[in-house]
Amino acid sequence: MIGKIDHIGIAVSNLDEAVKLYRDVLGLELHGTEVVPEQKVRVAFLPVGDTEVELLESTSAEGPIAKFIEAKGQGIQHIAFRVDDIEAALEEMKAKGMRLIDDKPRYGAGGAKIAFLHPKSTGGVLIELCERK
Repeated sequence: MIGKIDHIGIAVSNLDEAVKLYRDVLGLELHGTEVVPEQKVRVAFLPVGDTEVELLESTSAEGPIAKFIEAKGQGIQHIAFRVDDIEAALEEMKAKGMRLIDDKPRYGAGGAKIAFLHPKSTGGVLIELCERK
């Protein structure tokens, strides 16, 4: 079911400052940014081999990234695994007793279909399932 790690989402307070670190210090190449209004987030994409780092800045004080930073500070917010068929993956997770945040896929950055598994059923890790065509 899992194909590979699609991306690692990192919550940041200031996207432009974070991009400077990952681009100018670590040498990653910025492949663009996108605002995802549905997620209340601005995202920067920095590929690393077959995966990428997604830097996530909240566009709203009520957004999930703002709430994450308020509770835990900046840092890794989630890990996303690539799946071929997200609907089938969600059904499989449900059948295996996993608690889902999303019963149905929603739009994610980069045109992906995404859904999250609840950290209470994944050992405290927010896991995203991600399907890209």
